[in-house]
Amino acid sequence: AGAGIAAPSGPMRPAEDSELDGRIRCTVAVEHLGAAAAPNRRLLRDAWVTLGRNEFRELVLQVTGPGCLQNFPLRQNEMRLFTRFVKDGKSSIRLGPVGSDCVQLLLSNCPPDRLRRFVQTLRIKFEATQHGRRPVAERTRLLSSLPRTFDTVSPVQARDLQQAKAREALANVTATPTKGQALLCGSRKPTLSQEQSRVLNAVLSGKNVFFTGSAGTGKSYLLKKIVASFPPNGTYVTASTGVAACQIGGITLHAFAGIGSGKAPLHQCLELAQRPGVRQQWLNCRCLIIDEISMVEGDLFDKLEAVARDVRKCEDPFGGIQLIICGDFLQLPPVAKDHKQPKFCFQAKSWRKCIHLNMELTEVRRQTDKEFISLLNTVRLGRCTEEVTRLLTQTVMQKVERNGILATRLCTHKDDVEFTNTKQLQQLSGKYHTAVDSDPMLAKTLDAQCPVKSMIELKEGAQVMLTKNLDVSQGLVNGARGVVIGFETEGKGLPKVRFLCGVTNIIGLERWVFKGPAGIHLSRQQLPLKLAWAISIHKSQGMSLDCAEVSLARVFESGQAYVALSRARSLASLRVLDFEAKVVRANPCVLRFYKELKRDQFLNQASLHSYIHADKENEIVKGTFTD
Repeated sequence: AGAGIAAPSGPMRPAEDSELDGRIRCTVAVEHLGAAAAPNRRLLRDAWVTLGRNEFRELVLQVTGPGCLQNFPLRQNEMRLFTRFVKDGKSSIRLGPVGSDCVQLLLSNCPPDRLRRFVQTLRIKFEATQHGRRPVAERTRLLSSLPRTFDTVSPVQARDLQQAKAREALANVTATPTKGQALLCGSRKPTLSQEQSRVLNAVLSGKNVFFTGSAGTGKSYLLKKIVASFPPNGTYVTASTGVAACQIGGITLHAFAGIGSGKAPLHQCLELAQRPGVRQQWLNCRCLIIDEISMVEGDLFDKLEAVARDVRKCEDPFGGIQLIICGDFLQLPPVAKDHKQPKFCFQAKSWRKCIHLNMELTEVRRQTDKEFISLLNTVRLGRCTEEVTRLLTQTVMQKVERNGILATRLCTHKDDVEFTNTKQLQQLSGKYHTAVDSDPMLAKTLDAQCPVKSMIELKEGAQVMLTKNLDVSQGLVNGARGVVIGFETEGKGLPKVRFLCGVTNIIGLERWVFKGPAGIHLSRQQLPLKLAWAISIHKSQGMSLDCAEVSLARVFESGQAYVALSRARSLASLRVLDFEAKVVRANPCVLRFYKELKRDQFLNQASLHSYIHADKENEIVKGTFTD
């Protein structure tokens, strides 16, 4: 142990100077646990944890905090690593022989992606160090004349990955990986495209960013990567609707803001925001993420901006909070009230001063059929050519059902959805399954945020849809379609579902956790299934459907037809009923906004190209280009 080493001052930022997987910045609690004495605990709220090697080439964890430097050797049979809560930015490392005095490092408030990479690096390096290596004897340590050193570990190399893949697991490390999250190396995961990486880099540089793109361009995937790149403390993840918030592990924007519906006059909203619990939330917020921004009304955005400045006593735009906003204004608009034309967020008075960068994703990842992608892009812009009409009209006769799994009908109105699902279910015989809520008195609050109801009636032959990612590698993802083929004869009588992806599984209970009123946590334990004969277009946002049937006769909003059609993975998996060209429309104000956005992006790229070209001619090494 040592003193006199200060950790970097200032607030913790997601973008650090070092990109090494062997170094993280987080909150660290160092606990000395003894059988006889009470635990001795030291808390370092802003610390670096670095993986390195000492003079004996042993792995060492170095913890550096304000006025503190401590080294903890990682020795054979003396390290246990716990990773259940890595997705929440938490992990713990216990050092010392089992059953004796030991040290425990509790890591928290770390960007989950960085923590995951750090844990992965730690596992790989630890296993490689222990493999075929004899521990250094205590006598050797005492008599050694080697100067004390600490060298940061080198990044994981390809050979390290190959060796780690050849070994199944660490014999000396107790690991409890998060369900559905592979922490060991070798698992193949989707990677960010170049344009997605540009958005992520802009966000990590501290800019206020609005990023958009057509359906299927990976907005939700990118948003989850952004969330995982920020420390949990001070980062608030929100969305315009409860279902959208649930998909990204957040809360509704209204729940965060604490100003009710936001329709009250500004002075009343300011008073509501001064309530102790709400005020503290605004003060703690350093980064606010908003998904599905297209459904947020412009006047509400202006009120939130004014509330942020008032509560935080800061006249910077949005009170100095970093904004990360996502959505597609060419999809569903804000809900119109009293027959008034809704104002989009980009029409808010404060939008331009709050948003530093508008960025658009253009690479479609949901669909691979170029003809279908071109059709969807045309519909998104509110155009319906003869070719679009011909292709969509032809789908009415398509057979998209397979293996007993029927197409899900996308409806414009909730009443149609309820009627269709109820009618179809009544024709089957079966049983109910009731959810377990942490607070039954707040069931309505949970219903608004949770994608599953408090009670689900399932029967053999029921058409169902997954409402949660269970196993991405097998295709068991949110929106995956299946049919109930039976129930367990013992235990809880869980349903057995055959999915269109070819997998047949017993579906067990899953838990959803939400922030409720006054910051309390609510949970619901329920089957991650919903009836899928029909679903509303609003509830389908963000989903990819294996087979879809679209009814567009009662379209009443701009962008509604586009949202419905773009849920399908391909033209071959889509059947369109009662199609008419008049249902395809886009809001003229939104079209102008996107035209200006494309022009600004082109000018920015041209400026950047000129800057780089001049830089090369002058042979001057510059810093980063600032927009």
